[in-house]
Amino acid sequence: TTKFASAVEIPVTFVEKNVKLRGKLHHITEKGLEVEHIPISVPFVTSILRRWQSEGLLLIRLAGVDLAPSGVAWLKQELKPKQMIWFQLLGREDLGLECLVLVNKGRFLSVCLNEEILRRGLGRTARIEGLHHDSRLYWKLHKRLLRAELKALKKSKGIWKEESYSESIRDRIRDNKFVQTLKQFVSWLRSSLSR
Repeated sequence: TTKFASAVEIPVTFVEKNVKLRGKLHHITEKGLEVEHIPISVPFVTSILRRWQSEGLLLIRLAGVDLAPSGVAWLKQELKPKQMIWFQLLGREDLGLECLVLVNKGRFLSVCLNEEILRRGLGRTARIEGLHHDSRLYWKLHKRLLRAELKALKKSKGIWKEESYSESIRDRIRDNKFVQTLKQFVSWLRSSLSR
């Protein structure tokens, strides 16, 4: 029933046990998601506790994901302000929380944003901060994230999109020194003839 206004307020045991919390999304930044924690509500008790609860936003980072700029743009497009999300605590770094972030899509379906970002090729897998490398949970999650990234790689999505043959030829011609010198000569010739 306690409302957490900063990462430091969350008990260490919650992080160690990988507790799931819910919150209301406020902002999406390059650093992560700024979320207002929504505690479990108990009738009567919640209304009394609300008076003493502090205000503040938790900084939540997508664990195991190195976001590309297109990933941040996709999150801003996909997630709505005040949207409810669930986040599973995996670690705490400085003032941010490393989490698996779940978003409800319909009544019985939820999507893990960490995997969805990688599946769309909008980021790369990274080390999951806060979890020990020898833990089963670390390797289970890391394997899930790598599978999602591999799907994007196989389908050439997002950052894994390969240039077409004609695009690569065009870029090579454009960047060729001889072609650049020839363009400069033609522009010089045009300017001198127009005088």
